[in-house]
Amino acid sequence: MFDTIAPRYDLVNRIMTFGMDRGWRATAVRSLTLGHRAAVIDVACGTGDLCRDLAAAGYRPVGLDLSAGMLGHARTAAPLLQADALAMPLRTGAVDGAVSGFALRNVVDLGALFAELGRVVRPGGRIALLDVATPTNPVLRLGHAAYFGRVVPVVGAALSDAGAYRYLPRSVAYLPEVGHMLALLRQSGFVAVERRLLSGGITQLLTATRGQA
Repeated sequence: MFDTIAPRYDLVNRIMTFGMDRGWRATAVRSLTLGHRAAVIDVACGTGDLCRDLAAAGYRPVGLDLSAGMLGHARTAAPLLQADALAMPLRTGAVDGAVSGFALRNVVDLGALFAELGRVVRPGGRIALLDVATPTNPVLRLGHAAYFGRVVPVVGAALSDAGAYRYLPRSVAYLPEVGHMLALLRQSGFVAVERRLLSGGITQLLTATRGQA
C-alpha cells in the first residue's frame, strides 16, 4: 500500500493537512533538545520529511522504512535503510535519539517497537513520536470526524490511491488508549514520558527520555 502511494505522498499530505504537517514536524524536532550533530533515527521515514528537518536542525539523521517505494521517492541526503522497525539493524545504544511521523498506528506491536527504541537509543537520549489524535472538544471532534472520514478519502482517491486513503481514517482505531501507550514507553525504559496535543487535538506528540540502563 505504501509503495503505491509513495509518488504523491508528500503532495497529498500537504493538501490534507493544509500544510500544518510542517509545523508538527518542527515541534517534534525541537522537542528532542539534543546536542549538535546528534545521531537520530527516523523510524518509518517515508519520503524523508523528518530527515530533512533533522538535518536542518543540525542533527545527523538516518532514515529507516520497510517500504522500498517510499525510500525510492525519498528526498533527503540522509543514509536510508530498508528494514523492519521491530528489528532495526542497529547496535544497542547506537543513536542519540529517534523520531517517527504518523506511523505508530501502522505498527502491529507497539510494545515491541518501543522496546526496540529503548534498545537502540542510548541512555539519556530522546524520542519524539507524532501521530494522529481525536480532539477532546465535542465540536472539534465532530468536524474532525467529518473531514477525516469523508473528505480525506475523496482527496486521496482523486490524487493517489482510493483504498489507501479509505484505510487512513480507520487506522486511528488501531492506536491503543493513551494511558496504555505511555505505560508501554515506561516499561521499555523511558522516563519523563509526556503527551502533548497539537492543533486543537488533531495530532499528538509523545516525547520521552531513555532512562539509565
